[in-house]
Amino acid sequence: MTSATETRWAIGASTLGAPQEPLDDVLGLLAGLKVSWLELRCPPEGPYTPAMPRTDRDRLRQDLRDRGISLLSLATGVRLGEAHSTGPVMDELIGHLELAGDLGAHHVRIFPGLPAAPAPFDRVPAPAGDRRRDEATAAECLARAARVAGDLGVRVVLETHDSHPRGTDLRRIIDLVDPALFAQGGGVIWDLLHPWRVGETPPETWQALGPVLRAGHGYVQIKDVASPRDLTPVLQGTGAVPLTEAAHLLGAGGYRGPLSLEWERTWYPHVAPLSQALAAAVAAVRELPFPEEVR
Repeated sequence: MTSATETRWAIGASTLGAPQEPLDDVLGLLAGLKVSWLELRCPPEGPYTPAMPRTDRDRLRQDLRDRGISLLSLATGVRLGEAHSTGPVMDELIGHLELAGDLGAHHVRIFPGLPAAPAPFDRVPAPAGDRRRDEATAAECLARAARVAGDLGVRVVLETHDSHPRGTDLRRIIDLVDPALFAQGGGVIWDLLHPWRVGETPPETWQALGPVLRAGHGYVQIKDVASPRDLTPVLQGTGAVPLTEAAHLLGAGGYRGPLSLEWERTWYPHVAPLSQALAAAVAAVRELPFPEEVR
């Protein structure tokens, strides 16, 4: 019989859910709930930036190792739509890739961030520029980052988010990158919320991103909300995001990576603390079908 803290899917959590808490406290929470993966948020104000001193990098890597926690990703706010093949945004991204290599992180998270018109939460935003040109530029930057990432033994992963909330949207950019290069150092994050809130079904998202995730090139973020128009976080399993349906697709389709909770308390400070949200997520994930059960 499994206990409330044991799961068959591996679970992760982001420090986005604990904006005022010391990292040591977050690591203790994860260890106590037997959560083995960490997404480390990297805002520009630090401390987890390319300017992080070597001694601090070594100390953090050792601390994670001692606690049995793997660094799933550095969650940057870098947006491809603001980048060029050379320039400060690309330099920042490469700096984070190097930091990820030093810390032992598996991925560096980035956003699409292409020019787009404002839109309600439940609608795909319309492009604010020449979409074909902007996506080609984004693909060039992604290709360069993937080459650097591959050389460092990490992956640059593009999330379903902002201008490109659906899997089919990300696919347009990915398909412009040389497949061998993307396989070497690229990947995706399927944030379950964003495709769903704009009307893309889990099977449609899986069709677009499944080949990448099946290959182990990226991971899945989980979260829950009450409706596509209200993105206030609610405890996992109490909202409307179709986690169980997605888990069936992931398991049957060959995904074996973690499900990582992105509890957005940084943006919604009135919601429950990460300790409560993560305990609820562990309980919800414990009830999900596991790959052996969905074949």
